[in-house]
Amino acid sequence: MSKGKIVLAYSGGLDTSIILKWFIEEGYEVIAYIADVGQEEDFEAAREKALTVGASKVYVEDLKEEFVRDYIYPAFKSQAVYEGRYLLGTSVARPIIAKRQIEIAEKEGAQFVGHGATGKGNDQVRFELSYYALKPDITVLAPWKMDEFLTRFKGRTDMLNYAAQYGIPVTATHKKPYSEDDNLLHISHEAGVLEDPNAVCDEDVYSRTSTISEWPDEPELITITFDKGIPVKVEDAESTTTGDLAVFTRLNELGTRHGIGRLDMVENRFVGIKSRGVYETPGGAILHNAHRDLEGLTMDREVMKIRDGLAPKVAELIYNGFWFSPEFELLMTTMDKAQETVNGEVKVQLFKGSAYPLARRSDNALYDPDQSSMDIEGGYDQKDAEGFIKINAVRLRNNTTVRGETPASKTKAA
Repeated sequence: MSKGKIVLAYSGGLDTSIILKWFIEEGYEVIAYIADVGQEEDFEAAREKALTVGASKVYVEDLKEEFVRDYIYPAFKSQAVYEGRYLLGTSVARPIIAKRQIEIAEKEGAQFVGHGATGKGNDQVRFELSYYALKPDITVLAPWKMDEFLTRFKGRTDMLNYAAQYGIPVTATHKKPYSEDDNLLHISHEAGVLEDPNAVCDEDVYSRTSTISEWPDEPELITITFDKGIPVKVEDAESTTTGDLAVFTRLNELGTRHGIGRLDMVENRFVGIKSRGVYETPGGAILHNAHRDLEGLTMDREVMKIRDGLAPKVAELIYNGFWFSPEFELLMTTMDKAQETVNGEVKVQLFKGSAYPLARRSDNALYDPDQSSMDIEGGYDQKDAEGFIKINAVRLRNNTTVRGETPASKTKAA
C-alpha cells in the first residue's frame, strides 16, 4: 500500500536519482520535478532517467523568465550583497524552485515534498522555509536528515554501489573533485579539492567565464538602460537587446567573454559553518556595477543612506531562506520606492575581468553641473558655507573645551 505522493526536486544527478529510487522502495509514489532556471542540462535525458528509475510522472518547468523578472532583478535593485561580496547566485534561485514545487504538490494532491540538500548546507533551510511559508500543512521528507536513509547510505561509495545494484545510470565517479550549482545567475564550485581555503583554485575549475588567456586585449563599451532600477536594454557593438530574460542573457554572454564576475571567498553559512565557495556571476557583476553607478546620479543622499543600511538585511534574508517572509515583503516595498528615480543609462567598459562604468545620464538626474562647477555660481553662494561649517563645529569645540584637550594631547593619543 502506498504511503502517499511526494513531489521530489530532481536534478538527474547521483544524489536525487538514488533518493528517487529509495523513496519508491520505502513505499511512496514519486513525482519528479525538474526546474529549469538556466542551468546547462539535458532536460529530456533527465526526464527519461527519472521515468527509468521509477517516477510516476515528471514535470520539467521552464522558470527562466520568471526567475530573472521576479527574483534576480528585485535582488539586484536592492543592492543585496551577502557579506559585502557574494551576489547570491544560489540563494536567489531557491525560492522560485520551491514555489513551483509547492504548486505542483497542490495540483497533484501530494502530501509530501522532498529535496536532496544535505544537512550541513544552506539549501535545506532555504527550501524548507519556503515550503512551510507557502503551504503550512505540507510535510517535508529530507533523506539526509532521516535515520533510515543515513543508515543505508554512509557515503558516496554506498550510493554508487546502490546505483549499480539497481542499474541507475550515473556520471559521477568516486573521485569527483568538487560540486557545482548552476543557474542563469551564476555557477558555484565548492567541496572536494576546494575545501582547503589555502589551496589556489585551478583555472580549469572556472566554466562560466572564459579562461584568462582568452580574455580580449581590447576593451568593449556597452550601454545599459534602466527603468526604476531594472535593466531594460543593452546596447553593444553587435546588437541591441530588450526584454527581461534576453537582457540578462546578453549580459551573461558579454561578461563571460571578458572573464567578469569571478569570486573566491570563505563565507558564513546560516547553519553556523564556514565554507569556501568559488563563484562566477558574469552578467550579475556587470549589472551590479552599472546599477550602483546610476544610483549615484539619481538617488537622493538620505534615501541612499537608508537603503544602504537595509541592503545587508535584504541579502541576509535571501541567503538564509526568508524570501517568503513578512519582513522581506516589507523591505522590498521600501526598495521599490527607493528605485523610482533610478532611470537612465550607464556606459560600461568591459576589460580583463572588470566592468567599469565610464559615463552615465538620466532625465531625472539630481546632479546640477552649474552647482558643481568651480567657475559658475549656479545658485550656490559659497559664503553660506562659513555659517554651515561653524554650526557643525559647535559640538566639536564644546567637546574639546570640556575635556581640556590640546592638539598635542590629541596627537599623542592617536
